[in-house]
Amino acid sequence: MQITSRFPSLLYRAPSLALALLLLLSPAARLTANAQTPKAPAVDSDSPDSAKNFDAAANAALQGMRQRATELGIGGVAVVAYFEGDSIQSWSSKMLVVGRLKDNPSPTDKGSNLLAIAYSKAAEMADTLKDSGSQVRPSMTGEVGWTGGVILRGKTGYLIAAFSGGKSEDDVKVSRVGVEVLKSRL
Repeated sequence: MQITSRFPSLLYRAPSLALALLLLLSPAARLTANAQTPKAPAVDSDSPDSAKNFDAAANAALQGMRQRATELGIGGVAVVAYFEGDSIQSWSSKMLVVGRLKDNPSPTDKGSNLLAIAYSKAAEMADTLKDSGSQVRPSMTGEVGWTGGVILRGKTGYLIAAFSGGKSEDDVKVSRVGVEVLKSRL
């Protein structure tokens, strides 16, 4: 049987094209291609002590921070965060308002966004790997440079807790509870 085509050059390429498609669709080709593809940092690792457990650990840490703030008679905003590895590429974070989100402006004070301050403390710690306000370097734009945040090295990454709303030393006491709870669970 003779095969004719309006496009004779395709007759010579068809077996090569079929083989190329077969190789591309085979599992071995996919494994080889995946092995050569650089992977982004894991956001959700398969390790049991990873960010997968963060949500439950964060809830417990935030409740502990709320309790400590209540004992100290202060309100404000609590933030906890976790990132895997030795340098931050991504993180998981959660926050809780403990009585108040902000201090409203008055004729003599422009007010305070306590959430912004708490996240600023957390951001400073993510960069320096030191407690907020450590002054290991000058504060950068976007940072407040205030104490009140605590960072610890955990089993698989860094644990961060920051509180804003009380005096700095009270904010630190509240944050310390948060990182200790995170450390016990992550």
